[in-house]
Amino acid sequence: MHRICVLAVTALILVAGCSGGNVVVAGAGPDDMLKLRAGPGLGFTVIMGLPDGTALTQQDCVTELGQRWCRVTLADAPGVTGYVSADYLSPR
Repeated sequence: MHRICVLAVTALILVAGCSGGNVVVAGAGPDDMLKLRAGPGLGFTVIMGLPDGTALTQQDCVTELGQRWCRVTLADAPGVTGYVSADYLSPR
């Protein structure tokens, strides 16, 4: 029973760390933009570029080829949704 509880708590922590939340683009650099893509990976179409400081709402994350990608929506335009590299997201 103890092992089941530990596994359940661990699963909840992992899910909580990957779902939902207010984040901003950070680390793209002053002369670059984070690419919002149609899917989780470099092979997907670029929807638009997002400069540092862009407010996003993080939905869920997946790992593709060792890279973590998060589905996000623009805070100021909730109809715009896509995937970005989790490496460039920071809590706001």
